[in-house]
Amino acid sequence: MSSGKAAVPETNFALNPDLQVSSDTAPTFLLQATDDPVDPVENSLVYYEALRKAGVPAEMHLYVKGGHAFGLRPTESPITRWPQLVEAWLTALGVIAK
Repeated sequence: MSSGKAAVPETNFALNPDLQVSSDTAPTFLLQATDDPVDPVENSLVYYEALRKAGVPAEMHLYVKGGHAFGLRPTESPITRWPQLVEAWLTALGVIAK
């Protein structure tokens, strides 16, 4: 949920202490636009690194444009194709059948 505040880049790259990442964390697909005015991309970068260190299967995709809360609506931006990336990732993990 948006707080209505502008994004403030993380300077110390520390994982939020309320987030518990362990080898039991579910496989995670991360997707973000670097022009998101609400959530700094550094948050996703730090979380991805925590997942990687914990040995959690994770995939991350960053896009130059897309803003915040781009959802499933079609746009001209390449970020629109993210559902196909998720499908391919889930197939590779064996979560969904080919």
